Amino acid sequence: MVLFLLIIILVLFGIICFLVKQKKDQNTNLNYMHLKLQSIINEQTNEKILLPTTNQDLKLLLNAMNALLDHNQKTLATHRKMEGSMKKMLANISHDLKTPLTVVLGYIEMLQLNNLISTEEQQRLLSGLHSKTLEVLQIIHTFFDLAKIEAGDTDYPITKINVSEICRQKILSFYDLVMSLGLDMQITIPEIPVFALGNTQALNRIMDNLLSNAITYGADGNVIGLAVRSEDANIYIDVWDCGKGIDEYHIDSVFERMYTLEDSRNKLFQGSGLGLTITKRLVEIMGGSIYLSSIPYEKTVFTISLKKIIY
Repeated sequence: MVLFLLIIILVLFGIICFLVKQKKDQNTNLNYMHLKLQSIINEQTNEKILLPTTNQDLKLLLNAMNALLDHNQKTLATHRKMEGSMKKMLANISHDLKTPLTVVLGYIEMLQLNNLISTEEQQRLLSGLHSKTLEVLQIIHTFFDLAKIEAGDTDYPITKINVSEICRQKILSFYDLVMSLGLDMQITIPEIPVFALGNTQALNRIMDNLLSNAITYGADGNVIGLAVRSEDANIYIDVWDCGKGIDEYHIDSVFERMYTLEDSRNKLFQGSGLGLTITKRLVEIMGGSIYLSSIPYEKTVFTISLKKIIY
């Protein structure tokens, strides 16, 4: 009987020792997790909390904490990127506004201080003043357009649109300019209606931007093109030219918010860098995608993909 009681006491003592050790290990692990988490937060590193353990509850807690850390690190990286973009944008906008405003002030000073200016010269200065004022307004409008689009404060209802007809009308609006520049125009648009999910106003603005870029910065290739293709589930619009193109190094970046490129095709890239960013946002609003492929002086193609509607 005494032996039996002794065995029970030893077993209970062993259990108590095991529980005490387990509790001590748990406290050690929790303390390590606390210190490690505090270190990661204070130093803003990309580390994770790694801890060997057989405790299933502790494993679940570690997984949740690491998932939260990963989310926090991604959010912080996005915030830093946006903060850098905003600073760059403000610098670029300030530069873009400073140049025409300096010219505007110069025109005004000439008109105010020189009483001997002829009527013809006054008209020339006023014309220049008007032109530069419109340039300032365009920069401001472009900036606020992107701000409204990214804030979702725009009204672009998605409906059934006739892509072939919109593209046909848009290329006709550029016809006189293309002919005056002596450029060849290659157009491939189906004669039958081609329908997609989209918004007429948004697609018109997209086409204005892409065709203007092709004409202005691809004119040295002497040809621009527009093609509409209908495939199984999508409608594709290609706007292309054979000009200087965009180097492969920059292709992945041209649609980024506030991305600037000195040797750019797009005038807006040289300043605020909003042109193709707005184009991409409008395409995305319509549930589509936009791609760029470019071989300098061979072919540069902006391709828009929209969801096809079967009629």
